[in-house]
Amino acid sequence: MVAVPTLEAEQALWADASHVIGMDEVGRGALAGPVSVGALALRADCGAQPEHLRDSKTMTALRRTATAPLVREWGVSAVGHASNDEIDRYGIQVALGLAGRRALVALHAAGIDVPRSAILLDGTHDWLAPALRAPVRTILRAKADRDCASVSGAALVAKVERDARMVAADGDHPGYAWHSNKGYGSAAHLAAIAELGPTALHRRTWLR
Repeated sequence: MVAVPTLEAEQALWADASHVIGMDEVGRGALAGPVSVGALALRADCGAQPEHLRDSKTMTALRRTATAPLVREWGVSAVGHASNDEIDRYGIQVALGLAGRRALVALHAAGIDVPRSAILLDGTHDWLAPALRAPVRTILRAKADRDCASVSGAALVAKVERDARMVAADGDHPGYAWHSNKGYGSAAHLAAIAELGPTALHRRTWLR
């Protein structure tokens, strides 16, 4: 049975935070394309989450596409990206921080008071704080993409946006099956790299 995320963790944070910002990354393990970080800012009066919101990895592509607009209406969302060139130049951990900072800058531009918010981050390693120029309140939680609705929503909007980028890039770089594998190392993708070589969107350091 697929777990249904709740707002239990967020409710414990709203008492002394203007918003809870759920954040999660997608594309960390791909061979091509950016790594992307989603951020979803929710107020205490945000109401119930969209009905079908789940861990994005357990949702079908059609369900993700249908649910993403509802998530964007529910809170204030943003997605930051770090390119494959940045991943090659700085490493994946720094690239994650760059993408996360870009997502938070976009939230700030949309009117979210990021310094007065609590950031709920999926995982057990804080890759975000080293990339920020100002201190923020970051709460790490394992399986937050499964259990915490703000993080589930952040991951969902990031995955939908990154997937769309990779599908569009498939038209510019045909033969790598990005329309289906989204840049991850599927058999078809690996076979295409062996036959055609890497493209400008491949993470060259990952192919050595």
